[in-house]
Amino acid sequence: MTQQVVLGPDIYVNASVALGSAPEQVARRVLRDKASGAATEWILTRVRDMLSRVPGFKDEAVESQLALIRGLVQIVSDSGEHGPDAWKDALISAAKIAGVRRVVTDHPDLLELEIADGVEFMSSEAWLLEAATPPPPPSTRH
Repeated sequence: MTQQVVLGPDIYVNASVALGSAPEQVARRVLRDKASGAATEWILTRVRDMLSRVPGFKDEAVESQLALIRGLVQIVSDSGEHGPDAWKDALISAAKIAGVRRVVTDHPDLLELEIADGVEFMSSEAWLLEAATPPPPPSTRH
């Protein structure tokens, strides 16, 4: 089973428009098991706003994409009020509510933080590399 994480809105958007990209690969892996991905309404609202601004992404496609995402994640309730630009606070809150320690995002400001308030921000590329790395062999010492 994939370790549970929160995906940033940018990962959902890039996965929706750039097939084969690192964000799309992360989303596919995380979202194949509903227990491994969590999202809040803030995240979904940001995804809607961002997809609505993508040229060529029709309004009806935005709503169907959001419905698809909703069906693939565990929606967690965040009672905090976060503005549209409050990525750090909203994603930290989402991670804590979901009971996870990691947020996957390619947002440069968040990646620069590395860890904030006990939550690790990691890039889609780093997550893929880690997911592909096999665990160390068991110790043969007795």
